[in-house]
Amino acid sequence: MNVEFVNPFIVSLKNVLSTMAMIDLVSQKPRKKDDETAMGDVSGVIGMVGPQVKGSMAITFDKNLAFNIMKNMLGDEAEAIDEQVRDMVGEMTNMICGGAKSNLAEQGYEFEMAVPVIVSGENHTIQHKVDGPKIILTFTSAQGNAYVEICFDK
Repeated sequence: MNVEFVNPFIVSLKNVLSTMAMIDLVSQKPRKKDDETAMGDVSGVIGMVGPQVKGSMAITFDKNLAFNIMKNMLGDEAEAIDEQVRDMVGEMTNMICGGAKSNLAEQGYEFEMAVPVIVSGENHTIQHKVDGPKIILTFTSAQGNAYVEICFDK
């Protein structure tokens, strides 16, 4: 996968969490992912389709990180992955993908975003509807980890 597709998602995730939730993330080295099992507890999955590319992105949060994002953004304490946490993950998915979309548009890659699908639970799976390599990026913080999966058919 071309690095020009990966970097916009890294920048967008770090920017969104830093500005919206006051959480700083440290990115680890990207690696290929061969299975569908999510690394964390709650995920937002969003499809992207355009004339040059077709792909999907998933953002998965450890529950402690998701709860901290809720507290920092909305002032609400969460004790379980409930509808409110799931809605917040959907919004985060939109913001992260939207930020990457703007950056990729500057590089000449246009695409439309679908409505995010939220999946949660222990060992839940993420299915990318694209036949291409999956790259996973791990982000660490004092509040927990986030994982971004990116899959493009190009």
